[in-house]
Amino acid sequence: MEAPTIDSPVSFTDTTKAFAHLNDSDLRFNYWIFRLMNSPMLTGISTSLAEVAMSINFPVSWAAKPTVFRVFCGGETIDESLAVVKTLGVNSVGAILDYSVEGQESESEFAKTEAELIRIVGIAKGNPDIPVTCMKISGIASNRLLEKLSSGADLDDPEKVLSGVLHKRFERICQANFDAGVPVYVDAEESWIQPAIDRLVESMMAKFNTEKAIVFQTVQMFRHDRLAYYNDLILKARRSGFKVGVKVVRGAYLDKENKRASEGGYPTPIQASKQATDQAYNDAMKLSVENIDWVEVCAGTHNEYSLQYLAWLMKENGLQNDHPNIYFSQLYGMSDYMSFNLASDGYNVSKYLPYGPVKFTLPYLIRRAKENTAIAGQMGKEFTMILKERNRRKVLAYK
Repeated sequence: MEAPTIDSPVSFTDTTKAFAHLNDSDLRFNYWIFRLMNSPMLTGISTSLAEVAMSINFPVSWAAKPTVFRVFCGGETIDESLAVVKTLGVNSVGAILDYSVEGQESESEFAKTEAELIRIVGIAKGNPDIPVTCMKISGIASNRLLEKLSSGADLDDPEKVLSGVLHKRFERICQANFDAGVPVYVDAEESWIQPAIDRLVESMMAKFNTEKAIVFQTVQMFRHDRLAYYNDLILKARRSGFKVGVKVVRGAYLDKENKRASEGGYPTPIQASKQATDQAYNDAMKLSVENIDWVEVCAGTHNEYSLQYLAWLMKENGLQNDHPNIYFSQLYGMSDYMSFNLASDGYNVSKYLPYGPVKFTLPYLIRRAKENTAIAGQMGKEFTMILKERNRRKVLAYK
C-alpha cells in the first residue's frame, strides 16, 4: 500500500530555525562529523574497529569523546548535560535525559542505575525543559533473567528472588515518576526479552495510569506483530480503566533479530519489507489519533513523512498543535531540521539526550551509526541540511 498523499501543515526546509541553537563553530564541527558519517565505508570501518576495541577492552574514549560523543551525547554526567538541556529548552525543545549505560550484569550495578534514574526524576520534577524521563529494563536486570522470564521457563530459587527484586525496583522507579508527575518512557528491547518487559510495563500502567499516562510502553513497528499488540493494549486499557502511554518507533535491533532467527531456525519477527514497517508505523499514528481520548503518544521517528502524516492527522481531527497527548521526538544530534521546525510551529517536541561514561555509551553510539547508515539517504539529508545552513550564513557574512 502506498502512503497517502497529504497536504501537511509542517515543512522541514527552514534551516534558519533548524540550526539556530548552534553557533558557527558548532555548526562547522557538526558539518565535518556528518561529512565523515555520510560515507558508509568509513562508518563501517569505524564501527567495526570500535567493536573490536570494546571486545578486548582497548581504550577508545580518547577518540570518541571529542568527536561523535560530543555531537550525539549531552555529557558523561547529568551536570554536564544540563547546559544542553537549557539550550534545547530556550528553543522550545524538551530534553529526555537518557542514562545510556548498557551491558551491566551485577545487582550492585543495577541498584546504581535505579538510583540514577530516580535522581533524574528529581531533577525533572517541576522543570518544563525535561518533560519526561526514560529507561531500559535491561538496565536494572540481567538479560539472562529477562530471557528466562520471557520464555516461561521455571525459575530456580535464586532467580525467583531476583525476579521479585526486579519487580520492586521497577515499581520504585515508576512510583518516583508518579509522585513527581513526570512520565517515564520504557524502551523496547530484543524480542526474546520483550514479553517480560511487556508484562512489567502493563502491570505498572494498571497501577499508575489511572488518571493520566505516567508509564509509557514502547512499540517497535519493524516487528510484524506490534501493531496488533498496540491495538489490543488500547482495548485492554479501556476495559480495565487505565490510560495508555505509548512511544511508537520503527526499531533498533533489525540485524540482531534477523541473525538470531536465522541461527535459531525460527521465523523472524521482523516485517517483510521496509514499506511494511512504514505502513505499520503510519497506521499506529492513525490508531493513536483515533483513540486520543485514551492514549498519550510519542512519535519517536526520524522519518519525515511519518511526522508530517501525524501533523496532518492532528489537523484533520481538529487537534491543536500543542495537544497535551501528542509528542514528537528525535535523538539529540539527529534530525534537527525536523525537531526545531516542529517546535517553531508550536508542536510538543523532545530530544533523547544520552549521557554517561564514554566507554559505556559506545554501544549506543555504534548502534546509532549502523542504523542511520542503513536508512537510505539519512546521513546524506542530515549533511545536506547542515551544508545549506553553512552556506546561508556565509552569504550573510559577506553582505
